[in-house]
Amino acid sequence: MTRPFSSRHIGTDAAAQQQMLDALGIAAGDDRLGALIEAALPAAIRAEQDGPSVLPPAASEAEALAELRALAAQNRVTTPLIGLGYYGTLTPSVIQRNVLENPSWYTAYTPYQPEISQGRLEALINFQTMVTDLTGLDTANASMLDESTAVAEAMLLARRASKAKTNVFAVDADALPQTKAVLATRAAAVGVELVEVDFAAGEQLPEAFFGSVVQYPGASGRVWDPTAVIDATHTAGGLSVVAADLLALTLVRSPGSMGADVAVGTTQRFGVPLGFGGPHAGYMAVHSGLERQLPGRLVGVSVDAEGKPAYRLSLQTREQHIRREKATSNICTAQVLLAVMASMYAVYHGPDGLKAIASNVAGTAGSFAKWVSGAGAEIVHESYFDTVLVRVPGRASEIVAAAHDAGFLLREVDADLIGVAFDEATTLADAARLAGIFGATEGLSFLATGGLPDRLAPLARQDDYLTHPVFHAHHSETAMMRYLKQLADRDYALDRGMIPLGSCTMKLNAATEMAAITWPEFAGIHPFAPVEDVTGYLTLIDQLESWLTEVTGYDAVSLQPNAGSQGELAGLLAIRGYHLSRGDDQRTICLIPSSAHGTNAASAVLAGMKVVVVATDDLGNVDLDDLRVKIATHADQLGALMITYPSTFGVYEATVQEITAAVHEAGGQVYIDGANFNALVGVSRFGDLGGDVSHLNLHKTFAIPHGGGGPGIGPVGAKAHLAPFLPGHPMAQQAEHAGGHVFDGGPVSAAPYGSAGVLAISWAYVRMMGANGLAEATAAAVLSANYIAARLTDHFPVLYTGEGGFVAHECILDLRPLKEATGVTVDDVAKRLIDYGFHAPTMSFPVAGTLMVEPTESEDLGEVERFIEAMIQIKAEADQVAAGVWPADDNPLVNAPHTAESIVAAEWTHPYSRELAVYPVRALIRTKYWPPVSRIDQAYGDRNLVCACPPIEAFA
Repeated sequence: MTRPFSSRHIGTDAAAQQQMLDALGIAAGDDRLGALIEAALPAAIRAEQDGPSVLPPAASEAEALAELRALAAQNRVTTPLIGLGYYGTLTPSVIQRNVLENPSWYTAYTPYQPEISQGRLEALINFQTMVTDLTGLDTANASMLDESTAVAEAMLLARRASKAKTNVFAVDADALPQTKAVLATRAAAVGVELVEVDFAAGEQLPEAFFGSVVQYPGASGRVWDPTAVIDATHTAGGLSVVAADLLALTLVRSPGSMGADVAVGTTQRFGVPLGFGGPHAGYMAVHSGLERQLPGRLVGVSVDAEGKPAYRLSLQTREQHIRREKATSNICTAQVLLAVMASMYAVYHGPDGLKAIASNVAGTAGSFAKWVSGAGAEIVHESYFDTVLVRVPGRASEIVAAAHDAGFLLREVDADLIGVAFDEATTLADAARLAGIFGATEGLSFLATGGLPDRLAPLARQDDYLTHPVFHAHHSETAMMRYLKQLADRDYALDRGMIPLGSCTMKLNAATEMAAITWPEFAGIHPFAPVEDVTGYLTLIDQLESWLTEVTGYDAVSLQPNAGSQGELAGLLAIRGYHLSRGDDQRTICLIPSSAHGTNAASAVLAGMKVVVVATDDLGNVDLDDLRVKIATHADQLGALMITYPSTFGVYEATVQEITAAVHEAGGQVYIDGANFNALVGVSRFGDLGGDVSHLNLHKTFAIPHGGGGPGIGPVGAKAHLAPFLPGHPMAQQAEHAGGHVFDGGPVSAAPYGSAGVLAISWAYVRMMGANGLAEATAAAVLSANYIAARLTDHFPVLYTGEGGFVAHECILDLRPLKEATGVTVDDVAKRLIDYGFHAPTMSFPVAGTLMVEPTESEDLGEVERFIEAMIQIKAEADQVAAGVWPADDNPLVNAPHTAESIVAAEWTHPYSRELAVYPVRALIRTKYWPPVSRIDQAYGDRNLVCACPPIEAFA
């Protein structure tokens, strides 16, 4: 009989679990693992299944793939010419195989440990350089979540940096419709007034405004010179934002050359599949002086201990955790995997290749326009790049329907207007067929389409771009394959070993779960395709919503938020909408424990709330006395409480229901952060704890890979009374969600279902695990964490435990006594772990000077033991420093990590051996991971901010 998938996902088998339970002192019995869960979880929070489960029995891998094939067959793959920021693209096979489908890239974690993330960081430096070159600006970040949220972040940046004393933001009437919708959601919560202006038509700007956004080219396809609007914005004391198409920028003037302060957009058409709306990498670039206002991640160049160039995350890499409610954004991730794909698309094609692609797209659009105008249709705009707006009085619906029958998706603007957006994948033959549907039958000559069309000549780009050698050296597939392999080899990902990061759940991303995301029937679907073309997607979404609803104990789930931070914001906006609907517009206080994730506070501010901090006690629990005082003080203004469960300290708080009841009694709502849901699935539910709304991290609990720092998905679930306020979307294919709920809240992401292209991963995970497998995974995760805590407590104090003396799915090791006794810091331990072949646990969160360890359920006992032994040996090394065997400033810990170059140097002056430096355990000799750089100087990189590709000479 085939082994169930759960036994492949869960790393510890029955024998290993019995050995671990012995170490924990769990008495013998028929269900010792169940006994551990009973001992660790407070009895009051344990879930009892009420009625039949909506989760089907666990499927085998073959069965799950067959069901996904059946769902995929219900989607219709067409030629998508809707545009609106989403285009067909040709992903180079060398990038699809070696990045998107390669676990060395998709199973890596956010590069907080830069010494073992140099490959990804170089790819992101390439991305940033690509963006700054094409936009003509000075500094770009390492990607945004999508174009619409990037525009919203740019609006907030403009308000922070502007000298204008007003809350008015001017929005291009020709902006993308989904961007207008997201802007409306975000602006309402923070008191920004949006004023729509037809910039291209010369409409008058508001009397006072702090910024403007121009769409370039416009949603209608129009290309025009926005310099006058940019200048007028500056005259008003505001900042100018341009939402620009990067492919068009290879031909037309850049935003920077026209004086723009900020450029935003998407890199989707640079080889990233449509995926029904995502995940895609948005971008943001700014002129010099605004780099410290950038939200999200910023990669910079620093130096290592040998003085050699090395990459790292620059400035405040975890701004939300440092500044909390004073943070400028709640975004704590990026879209790294997709940014890598887009950057490698530019590396592979180079500037000449990109320009050729753009010229062909523009030429195809021009040929089509010539043909249909010859047939009597009116081309509305004389100047356009790829999108032709055609006026066909009263015939739009008829032509769009005929085109759909022929396999083309067009945009029906209104009864008279049709938008046709051409892309890299559209051929002249396609354009000719489509022209025939518009009535063109003559003069369809297939002429060369290269070069800059005359219609764009007045705005022709004059400056060079992508001049760095990296964009010229890898144009053959051999060279590209080797470059990608070299970068992957510089990184540490789950394909090398355990990444025991607390709070981040770096579990298995099974190959079967990943298989469907590149199938054309999922990858090639436009997010605004008609409902009849996406029935397979909608069925998958409905099923996943239903399954997540059951396991969370909520009544409805929206899959739209495309990051955990966006899920937090969506949940708080739902609470805001609920209070406003009841006339309680004064309920704006959000209580947040001092131990909470920093994004909680930042999200609350962006939802228009005021943060009041609640104390935590010595055990890491919410201080009930302080909570009651804060509730009494703010009773009439109390909007919400945000808590994480299990707590941020990795324990199951026994008083959680008492906490939620107190908030409800005062008229507030309870937001439970789902970051630690991997410790609850199948054994407890947020809804049963008194939660009203929660976000989940599908890239943590439900097996979507982290991708080196993104993609992520942060679905938000809620009780029925909040369901109407969950994020909807004006362009969604259907209004009704699982359970019959309709979401009337504003969108928080550009696409109706967010990053739908990777939802099949979580669908497959739940489908193959089944209800029992999910509960078994939770128990196995709790067992592994408690086993590590028990084995290491004599060497490193375990900082917090629950009432039964157990932790949840993670434990906090206190390294402060080690520093006091030996001088060895948490940084030293983290870097020395690299020499032992490990990625470090989470450093100094939620408590400075600690390591938070989460082994997950996917690691086998051998890997867990390897980590335990490494930590014990590192403790012994620290003790030798304290004993004077090695000097405090020259020992294996302070010098870690050790590179291959450092140990082959002619002179070795350290008081410990070369072998001890790089082979602290003999088992590493055959499997050694070699860090490409030594310890990186973090401060140097901030003092000398360089965020683009350094010259090749720097590496000589």
